[in-house]
Amino acid sequence: MRQPRVVVAGSANMDLVATAPALPRPGETVLGNDFTMVPGGKGANQAIAASRAGASCSFLGAIGSDAFGVTLKARLAASGVDSAHARVVYGSSGVALVVVNAKGENTIVVTPGANRAFGALTEAELATIKGADVLVCQLEIPVETVTQAAVAARAAGVRVLLNAAPARDLPDELLAAVDLLVVNEGEAQAILGSGSEDPAALLSVVPRAVVTLGDEGAWYVSRDGEGTRVPAFKVDTVDSTAAGDAFTGALAVAWGEGRDLVDAVRWACAAGAVCARRLGASVSLPTRDEIDTLYASA
Repeated sequence: MRQPRVVVAGSANMDLVATAPALPRPGETVLGNDFTMVPGGKGANQAIAASRAGASCSFLGAIGSDAFGVTLKARLAASGVDSAHARVVYGSSGVALVVVNAKGENTIVVTPGANRAFGALTEAELATIKGADVLVCQLEIPVETVTQAAVAARAAGVRVLLNAAPARDLPDELLAAVDLLVVNEGEAQAILGSGSEDPAALLSVVPRAVVTLGDEGAWYVSRDGEGTRVPAFKVDTVDSTAAGDAFTGALAVAWGEGRDLVDAVRWACAAGAVCARRLGASVSLPTRDEIDTLYASA
């Protein structure tokens, strides 16, 4: 099987993670258990996830000139991700403040930092995109940059996977360039507006979509008539913070390998489940062998 080439254009953050018995309510202080700093950000996480799942992966984004930025770039390199074109911007790197409760549920606040400065793409960045099998984007960087990347990929015949998170308004030009949309239920509602809970409604804006359902699996729908509910893999959840990124990175790899998309979603569900068994973001992303082992157990 040929190794797929995946390019991820997105964010890189330092995750400051605290565990606590419960998530604090507004105005409440909760005594926590443990604290750790873990390199993360949806873009960096999905790049590392794709690399560990078997892709030749490049990361495009911006990191700060601070100590966090040095650590972020080192983590990408250590995970086999090519970050030669990652920009270094004077100032703070992106930071995510994460609280995880005893059930593995979390709340997250992200301050973009250098990610805001990831503006118009350079010729070198565009050339990297045009050489890929799959482009993966999210929405923690300027939507104008995501749109430019997706349009360039579509023009070059590169498949475009958009993980539309965090939820925001999406320009028609971007949606027209998307081949596969990945969203959770809340993000799907943000795209469709209130009143529609049918995943197939997303086919009015994109040709294929996956709606992730956490520990209930995922829906895959396409304009070819497929509508398939893929069950989750049952595991003891420790931290779901990066499970969605593990899912998206693995899905891009399986799609780039030419797998049937329903099977690719099943394999991606296994990746998300393996990830949820461990604490942290990039450190919890699974290897291909780990994904294959859980996938084969079903």
